[in-house]
Amino acid sequence: MEQLLENVGFIQNGVILPGFIFGVVHVGLVILGFYTGWSINRLLKNVTKGYIAGIIGAGMAHVLADLIAAIVDPTMRARTLGIVLGGLLPLIFIPFLEKYVTKSTSHIMVGDHEDIEK
Repeated sequence: MEQLLENVGFIQNGVILPGFIFGVVHVGLVILGFYTGWSINRLLKNVTKGYIAGIIGAGMAHVLADLIAAIVDPTMRARTLGIVLGGLLPLIFIPFLEKYVTKSTSHIMVGDHEDIEK
């Protein structure tokens, strides 16, 4: 496997590209969640308005994937706290955006939103 990574260019001078494992794990977790049907949105839907659950769920799912990926990737481990805090920070603006920003009427929702009228 290491020879393959070297030939493709993911290992340079005996060191794997920084963040490579992070990227593989992060996207792999998102794909795994999609195919298994596991959804943070469904958990949050009971506590919040339906569409807000999608926004918060997407943000939290990415922060969780970032956390796991940063812990797994030795080149990113020292950056884990910054990655997680940086991912959580935009979530605090959701109440402001909900109150003061007009939502687009042309937004198309795809997925597990059977309860939304078309």
